[in-house]
Amino acid sequence: MSRLYLVRHGPTHAKTMVGWSDLPADLSDRAALRRLAAYLPAQAPVVSSDLDRAVTTADAIAGARTRLPHDPGLREMHFGAWELRRFDEVEAEDPDHIRRFWECPGDVAPPGGESWNRLSQRVDRAVDGLRARHRGGDLVIVAHFGAILTQVARAEGLSGAEAFAHRIDNLSVTVIDTRADWRAEIINHNP
Repeated sequence: MSRLYLVRHGPTHAKTMVGWSDLPADLSDRAALRRLAAYLPAQAPVVSSDLDRAVTTADAIAGARTRLPHDPGLREMHFGAWELRRFDEVEAEDPDHIRRFWECPGDVAPPGGESWNRLSQRVDRAVDGLRARHRGGDLVIVAHFGAILTQVARAEGLSGAEAFAHRIDNLSVTVIDTRADWRAEIINHNP
């Protein structure tokens, strides 16, 4: 085996761009957490980003699985000056910039923030390091929308814009087979 089980953290209910802000997850849907935990491989270690919403979600589904130290390389995209702001607010101030950011992701970054390419490089390094330390085994990685999409893009050879077309729900699982050629086996499964 050598699969990544990428789990998106529980919902924050924020209606803004949430990147590095440390908002808590709503983990009140205990039935969904039980289904998710039961779906994941029993022997796979669990790791999360170091942001609270991922940490508490990982803790809630870990059960008897080995819990690895939090990894800041798995954080969500850094939205810089756009952090915790609504899309329409930013669009009203700088419509061309935010449109380029979402429609042509690559090197375009929010002021003081992170581009798609930088996010992808950071998450790829973190995932590659985890895979090297846990060679040949499955891993459960609790992370964020953008971080998960970087691995979907990597597995499917997608551009940032193509990756952003995918839906990644809270408490969903995306499974990436990392043997030989990376490929997405399942995207956005809700157990």
